[in-house]
Amino acid sequence: MSITVEDYTSKVLGVVKEKYGLKDKGDAIDKIADLFGEEFVEREVSEETIKKLIEDSEKHIKKHGFKGTTMKQLRKEIEG
Repeated sequence: MSITVEDYTSKVLGVVKEKYGLKDKGDAIDKIADLFGEEFVEREVSEETIKKLIEDSEKHIKKHGFKGTTMKQLRKEIEG
């Protein structure tokens, strides 16, 4: 893919490329997205993470039981 960027952007990409030992400016774009992308777009959660979360939740419920919270109780907790 070929993209056109301003001179400053090209300089920034060059510095990122050198700083992280990347092979080209395309990799620098990927690195910048990796570093700052979550400020704009959430990463997808892996299936392994979801399984671990479910497993941990089930262990917690088994140990402590499931205690539902009403909206009134939740509001009281949040608002003090």
